[in-house]
Amino acid sequence: MSVTSDVAVIGAGIIGLLTAYQLSRQGHSVTVYETGRPGYGQSAGQSRIFRHAHDDPRLIRLAVRAREQWREWSDDIGVTTVSDDGALALGDTAGRRLPLLRDAGVAAESLDSDAVADVLPLLGAYEGAAVFDPGGGSIHTRAVISALTDRLTDSLVGEQVIVLHRDGDGAVVRTPTTRGSHGTVVICAGRGTAALARGAGITVPVLLGAHVRVSFSVRDGVNRLPTLQDGSGHFGATGVYAAAYPDRSGYGLGLSEHVDAHDDGAIDDGSRLGGLADAAVGYVDSALPGLDPTPREIVHCWVTTLPWGDDGMAIWREGPVVVVAGHNLFKHAPVIGEALAQTVTSGAVPYDFTPDQRLGAASTEHAGVNANEYRSIT
Repeated sequence: MSVTSDVAVIGAGIIGLLTAYQLSRQGHSVTVYETGRPGYGQSAGQSRIFRHAHDDPRLIRLAVRAREQWREWSDDIGVTTVSDDGALALGDTAGRRLPLLRDAGVAAESLDSDAVADVLPLLGAYEGAAVFDPGGGSIHTRAVISALTDRLTDSLVGEQVIVLHRDGDGAVVRTPTTRGSHGTVVICAGRGTAALARGAGITVPVLLGAHVRVSFSVRDGVNRLPTLQDGSGHFGATGVYAAAYPDRSGYGLGLSEHVDAHDDGAIDDGSRLGGLADAAVGYVDSALPGLDPTPREIVHCWVTTLPWGDDGMAIWREGPVVVVAGHNLFKHAPVIGEALAQTVTSGAVPYDFTPDQRLGAASTEHAGVNANEYRSIT
């Protein structure tokens, strides 16, 4: 079978779907290649955290724009994209980030212990630094993925991409039974991104790992369930995060720790994922008495981190091939999709997204830019 379109998008996770949909709205013909079920790779799960807080001020400003766009997408695709329940962060890092949030116009505030209990009554008694961002919330991942997939059904090719290569000014994508001819190819294939990019002559320095998230049921109904990031160590663990199910009946929770993988995806200690799941249960027992500690659902996913930080991201372009890579991308998905669409149409990667800018680095010193030199992608 042969297919032809202006743009091929490899990967039907949130980044691929939003990019394809934005390009199609601009009048481009699009083909989306996806091996499995759309949204069930690194985008799997009931929910994700939307947060403004980051160490890189550029990411905070991009998050402000992304939040506006998530609201616009709610109207456009007809589903609630992000809850209005807010985001709670515990620990010294949360306090350190508060001035950066306020500099970007985010209405975040410091909370005392009584206010923390009011915002998240599921949580045990807590004393320490706490920040609440009312503009944060839980992204309703499956609703968004489903709505976008419905709008792109006619563009989907449900096969694995074996290889892509240049062909004149365009590129050819080959799957087991399909040959696709396209003006541009956008690779956003999660764990498979680096290998496909390497075949097209682009080196992407992705560090692979595997991660686990466990969901727990809420014991009693609540009217608000903000996301949680706990870096305090108060309850015996750090790097904990949680996001609510759309109906607030469950909380998907994980620890930031992951299991390392080799470049080819091999994992030497796969059983350690079970240990991370057990650690999530232990944290719930200690910190969240408002949850039933019996696991309700579990999600395993790949971690694709760039060397300059857990929130690092970048876009590469070489001729007709565009590549995006990074981790923790879901919250910024609308602006990443916008940046990828702009890269396709303009032929140039937006300034902050070029690899040399190290977007998402832990400090702007490491990023090689001054925070005051932030440039919008529009």
